[in-house]
Amino acid sequence: MLLTTGQAAEELGCATTTFRRLISAGLLPGLSRRGVRVMVPLDVVQALQVRRQAPLSQLQAREIAVLRVDAARPTDEPERSWLGFAASLPPDDLLKALRGWWRCDAASAAAGGVLPVTLSGYVVAVLTGLERWEKNSEGRHAFPDARLAGYVTDLATPHTPITSGLDSDRRLAELLLGTRLPSHSGGAIAYVTTHTTVG
Repeated sequence: MLLTTGQAAEELGCATTTFRRLISAGLLPGLSRRGVRVMVPLDVVQALQVRRQAPLSQLQAREIAVLRVDAARPTDEPERSWLGFAASLPPDDLLKALRGWWRCDAASAAAGGVLPVTLSGYVVAVLTGLERWEKNSEGRHAFPDARLAGYVTDLATPHTPITSGLDSDRRLAELLLGTRLPSHSGGAIAYVTTHTTVG
């Protein structure tokens, strides 16, 4: 059975534009077209419905930053070609597209030790290595030493290539990738409490 994007969004309780971001980012398998309409298999929507919440209580920090992005689009910035997330981007391009420049409290983001990247409320990439940051003339921050621990290429299954050789990065990627992580912010960076008490 196939659903329209509107029907799929309704099943997931989100706006159609929010659901379309997942399509634009290349995260959903089995799509087909009927004229101008994109059709989505029901089992893909059902897989998204039962995706578990991110187990934030397993993280060490009391609060983490969450980077909320849109589907990747080209940029003419000198050090990168893309801004945002797309499942088809090579890991190097993806890291450059995600590690800056954002308005944020860089020290708070670094203190969390991990930066989950969400698109439409699902964790699609995980960045670590946030200890050092830079600030530009517009007051935006970047994390030049950030590592891409892993990312999602298929959100329904989910299929999650792990791109870091460090055990700690691998654990964080396996814990968070493909999970649901709702967050609220007026900008790209949100802050989420993990409900962990640090002794």
